[in-house]
Amino acid sequence: MPHREPFEKKTITHEEINELPLQAYEGKIVVISDHTRLPKVFDEIKNYKVVGFDTETKPVFVRGHQNKVALMQIALPEKVFLIRINHTGLSKEIIDFLENENILKAGVALRDDIKALQRLKKFEPKGVIEIGGLAKNAGLEIEGVKKLAGLLLGFRISKSAQTSNWESNDLNEKQISYAATDAWVCLEIYKKLKIYRTK
Repeated sequence: MPHREPFEKKTITHEEINELPLQAYEGKIVVISDHTRLPKVFDEIKNYKVVGFDTETKPVFVRGHQNKVALMQIALPEKVFLIRINHTGLSKEIIDFLENENILKAGVALRDDIKALQRLKKFEPKGVIEIGGLAKNAGLEIEGVKKLAGLLLGFRISKSAQTSNWESNDLNEKQISYAATDAWVCLEIYKKLKIYRTK
């Protein structure tokens, strides 16, 4: 069992976050809208034991209405895939990935993401790692991705594109940067917290 050094700071304020430099993912981003490209994508993803994971859904402004997941983000150390599920559908490759216990999918508040994906097609999720739980195990008092990024990675991430239209014909640069950053940050936070993972 590795020695677990406790984190000096347990939380971070909004004011402290606002003082931090703004940062976004600057590596390679691949947007996938064509389902025929998915076999090759997931052949590459299979080579990794841990990925950053997130989804995006068009926001709802009408009570009782529910939109379907439009985008799935998968972050590798050197690349982020943005899979436009509203174009590709929940293909066999995606289902196999979600059910693969050998690929850990690290993210924040994944329970809601998984539930939303299960509304598209039934599957048995495996290898899902909730970063909020790892943060709690580490004695931290925060669980959200923005605060964890500030506390553990030392920078601020923008959430301004969160409520944009993820079903639009073409994602704009702001959306692409936001979506890739969210998944990449989840992978980076996981690396900081992984020794607090319990079986």
